[in-house]
Amino acid sequence: MVAELVGPVPLDTPAGRVTPGGSRRELPSDILRDASRRLGTFSLVVAVLWFLGTALGHVDRQFLSPVPGQRWWTLEATDAVAGTSIALSLALFAYSRRNRRGPQFTLDLGLGYMVLMSFALGLMFHWSKAPPNFLILPEISWVGVMLLMFAALLPVSTPKMLVAGTIAVAMNPIAMLVAHARGAWTGSLWKVVLMHYPDFLLVGVAVVITRVLTHLGRQVGRAREMGSYQLTELLGRGGMGEVYKATHRMLARPAAIKLIRPEAIAVEGDEAAIAVKRFYREAESAANLRSPHTVEVYDFGVTADGTLYFVMELLDGMDLETLVVRHGPLPAGRVVRILCQVCESLEEAHRSGLVHRDIKPANIHLGRLGLRRDFVKVLDFGLVKPFTVKNEEQSLATVAGQTPGTPAYMAPEMALGEAVDGRADIYALGCVAYFLLTGQLVFDATTAIQMIARHLRTVPVAPSQRTTNQVPPALDALVLRCLAKEAAERPQSAAELAASLAAIDVQPWLAEDSTRWWSVLEPPAGSLPGVANATPVRAG
Repeated sequence: MVAELVGPVPLDTPAGRVTPGGSRRELPSDILRDASRRLGTFSLVVAVLWFLGTALGHVDRQFLSPVPGQRWWTLEATDAVAGTSIALSLALFAYSRRNRRGPQFTLDLGLGYMVLMSFALGLMFHWSKAPPNFLILPEISWVGVMLLMFAALLPVSTPKMLVAGTIAVAMNPIAMLVAHARGAWTGSLWKVVLMHYPDFLLVGVAVVITRVLTHLGRQVGRAREMGSYQLTELLGRGGMGEVYKATHRMLARPAAIKLIRPEAIAVEGDEAAIAVKRFYREAESAANLRSPHTVEVYDFGVTADGTLYFVMELLDGMDLETLVVRHGPLPAGRVVRILCQVCESLEEAHRSGLVHRDIKPANIHLGRLGLRRDFVKVLDFGLVKPFTVKNEEQSLATVAGQTPGTPAYMAPEMALGEAVDGRADIYALGCVAYFLLTGQLVFDATTAIQMIARHLRTVPVAPSQRTTNQVPPALDALVLRCLAKEAAERPQSAAELAASLAAIDVQPWLAEDSTRWWSVLEPPAGSLPGVANATPVRAG
């Protein structure tokens, strides 16, 4: 997708270096991780099949092919083989869900698991005594079938699959030799190889499958290299595109890259060129914002296939939506502290002539910056637009054929298509404050149209009436003032709102409170701007 724009990666760079021995680059980590999860799911299915096959065998022994003097509950050696196989399968499933050594190690375990299951299958099929007229004919066994399934599941190297596959199909002849030693059948030993040579041919097929899948995975890795950044992990996807974790190839600086797919910009011809120009203009304006409470934009651009991308700082913490969903409404003092930081970010943007237009809890990140806790970052300033009057040139979001903003946090004038300025962000921030204090939206609705209609007509209930937490009357009144239907009745700037917040008599939320609160959480390894570590990512 991106390789056409940036060209091949030089071999002397970290992303494209050939390792000693000529081995190629590793597959992207998210592809390996997905394969590891598929392997775990497959092992669980195998455990179920082993159980059902064994149980049905006992049923067959009782009702269809009864053996004189043998009861259906009588255990045999093959039951021990099945039980061991079930235990190994469940163990691999559990390990794949709790693995801390990385997905590649799990995939290597999968090759060993394939060999063990092949030996178990061989024992199951050759353990019983063969009939006197037993004929040895070439056949593709279940071991060969399983080999092909593993080849499609495991993106491992070709040499690994060649060695493991050969050992796996050799388990069938070995099991047959064990049966011969037990006297389960008699005959020429050379016929053992004759019977199973089709399985050995399937090893070549498995190697080809593995090679194709691995090549496709590496193509994905190459396609994810964007200029000085290499995309290393898919963090999530949404209506407009995907978000990846990335690393700068020279500085080793972690970042997050948001890709906006070409189809999300539903324009063609001259309109597409205008959209790209507007994207550059608005992204450049966002990149020039310097407030410490605005997420830093490192880079932006458009790929050869029309994909828009932003390179942003990678943050540590969680967005406010996640915070409230997981931990409930916040104390009033903490809400005031958070809102004041958001106001600082918005004030700079508004003075630069930019309005965010999509302020909502999911676009406000709360986390750690150095030694500071509860540090706010406002996200998605890459799709802001200048102040407009009605019917003026539309922003990138409108060109894309999408309603700008989020209905639950949308100012009335924005819903009506009227003039939009910073006071629309003040309204949205009032909705955010309401959510933080109560854990609920300002209005309940089942559709976006109903939600917009209530923002246009319905008078909101005070936050203090919808929560058991203490909300000072002054904060109650200020939130309702932010939610005024007429922009002229709201605080007229983010600075004015911040001053009003600072004047409220409320139990303060101190730095010590933030440190104590965050200390009880497991420190995340790093997360995408706007989401907590391991939280689903919305990229649009």
